[in-house]
Amino acid sequence: MSDPAVERIQRHPKYQELRRKRNSLGWTLTILMLVVYYGYIALIAFDKEFLAKPLGAGVTTIGIPIGMAVIVFSVIVTGLYVRRANGEFDALTRDILKDATK
Repeated sequence: MSDPAVERIQRHPKYQELRRKRNSLGWTLTILMLVVYYGYIALIAFDKEFLAKPLGAGVTTIGIPIGMAVIVFSVIVTGLYVRRANGEFDALTRDILKDATK
């Protein structure tokens, strides 16, 4: 049993465009995040000496700002997705719903 409205939306060209763009962005950001996160983990696993080098004369090591950069990067990636979702993706969704409910 299928709903004709759902079928109409799924056949809509803007829906196909929305799916393509959203999936493309999602995979791109996912791959970037995995590279950054697992790169940091690999650095921990294979080059502890580098991460253990102190910054200046204090006790803070290079690993601390790199770890903080991974966290900041994840916030930036999330912000990029949210910004695009709230702008372009929501506009496409409104257009699709407007056309599908005619």
